[in-house]
Amino acid sequence: MAWIHLSVAIVFEIGFALGTNATRGFTRLWPSVLTLLSAAGGIFTLGLALRTLDVSVGYTIWTGIGSIGTVILGALIYKEKITPAKLVSFAAIIGGVILLRIAAGA
Repeated sequence: MAWIHLSVAIVFEIGFALGTNATRGFTRLWPSVLTLLSAAGGIFTLGLALRTLDVSVGYTIWTGIGSIGTVILGALIYKEKITPAKLVSFAAIIGGVILLRIAAGA
């Protein structure tokens, strides 16, 4: 169940990161409300996941996969560029997440 909670937390994390850009410095009401709800949802579900997972594993996976999702969706939604350096970084993050998951015994 911890991995399901962590997966939900990652979705909230991506929503929070993308939403922060849409708020335009928290000057737009509805994007701001949705961004704050995403932040709260992400922290709550991360907390549920950390009941079972080590914080070193759960938090690192949350931020790592959240970062990758944010970059990919940022490119699709906000037309941000994905450079070769970003692709190498994605591979390193994914490799690290896989190794952490193996180390966690999951």
